[in-house]
Amino acid sequence: KRQGSSQEVPELRSPARHQPSLFRSRPTHSIYCICGTASLTISFVPSPFFHSSQNRKMSLSNPAFSSTMSSSSQTSTRPMATSAAAAPSLLQQVGMAGGAAVITVTFIHPIDVVKTRIQISSEYGALGMAGSTKKIIAGEGVTALWKGVNAAWLRESSYTSLRLGLYEPCKVAFGCTDPESTTFLKKFAAGSAAGGLGSLAGNPFDVLKTKMMASEAAGSPSIVATAKELMNAQGVKGFYRGIDSNIMRAMVLNGTKMGVYDQAKGVVVGLTGLERTSIVTSFLSAATAGFFMTCTVS
Repeated sequence: KRQGSSQEVPELRSPARHQPSLFRSRPTHSIYCICGTASLTISFVPSPFFHSSQNRKMSLSNPAFSSTMSSSSQTSTRPMATSAAAAPSLLQQVGMAGGAAVITVTFIHPIDVVKTRIQISSEYGALGMAGSTKKIIAGEGVTALWKGVNAAWLRESSYTSLRLGLYEPCKVAFGCTDPESTTFLKKFAAGSAAGGLGSLAGNPFDVLKTKMMASEAAGSPSIVATAKELMNAQGVKGFYRGIDSNIMRAMVLNGTKMGVYDQAKGVVVGLTGLERTSIVTSFLSAATAGFFMTCTVS
């Protein structure tokens, strides 16, 4: 009886005592029903252990049930189709970076020629950019602005393709797996590592490019003749002249460029609400990265 009441509480009896005769005559199935009902009553979700043991027993007694469960399992484990594009492979990343760099350097090479002349010559330095451009065209022709462009193509195909293409693998190696929580220092370190590796491969072509751009002789110098001349005068080490300073420059340049680019993307998305994959987001982030990169390596 309940406390303070004259009503009697019904006695809780085991479900096994009140099962229909159908279940009494088949004790094996009676166990399934009782356990399954109890499991649902307690947890509202049948126990995984119960289902696995139930399926094993049913498979032993009924081959058709085993076949049905096998096909159902295969259907449930079949991979779902997805519309997301697969991530590019390392070779694709390197190839795309190198291709984009070769196209870009073709258009900006004249600026690089003028910059090199100003840096290595006090005469051109006094003239400035506009005066140096006029002097080069007047004395060597318009095509002189593309002196050494073939060496620049080789440099970009090796150096730039690696420093950009290896950035993502370096990010993974440095633990930069979550863009939201990754610090700028980790991104800078990943970019620096990729830049240093790319500089090792591109330094020989960088030396040839500089020598060819600095030449004031009429006509475009041959890259093969320039390489032979350098090899005869300085040997193999001549192609790696200034490698230490070049690696340091590449590490600072690429670390700043890629780190700021990644960081700027988050800022642009937060301020404008644009998607990270938007071309406008990429352009604004690249412009920001280019500005800071110029400030650090000029």
